[in-house]
Amino acid sequence: MKKFFDEFKAFISRGNVIDMAIGVIVGGAFGKITGSLVSDVITPLLAWIFGSPNTDALNVTLRAADEAAGTEAIVLGFGTFVGAIINFLVIALVLFSVIKAINKAHEMSENMKKKEEEAAAAAEAEDPKPTSEELLTAILEELKKK
Repeated sequence: MKKFFDEFKAFISRGNVIDMAIGVIVGGAFGKITGSLVSDVITPLLAWIFGSPNTDALNVTLRAADEAAGTEAIVLGFGTFVGAIINFLVIALVLFSVIKAINKAHEMSENMKKKEEEAAAAAEAEDPKPTSEELLTAILEELKKK
């Protein structure tokens, strides 16, 4: 049993598991933000455009509820479906923007590194180091002078 807990401790302590846990927590918070954006900003705008208080009002009732017969209403949830699509599109757009920004930052970092390497190579090209033969020739000339 101790070996099992030691293996579990090693597993849970790995960086990947911790990174994944942080991702899930941030993803949950991100979901709340995008959900609020859709339900509090975009949905009211669409409702205003379509002239209804919310997208749920865009649902189509196929059969009304009949309390006497004990049947429930059958509703085609068109408005709810549209809201889910909008939510998906907003999340996809935001994720696309974040990934695009990360890629741009990575590209800028790579360009800076490349420029530094080019500057270092240019500095070496301007101040060429003597070859071993040139150094030996210079030493030989100094020895001949003495």
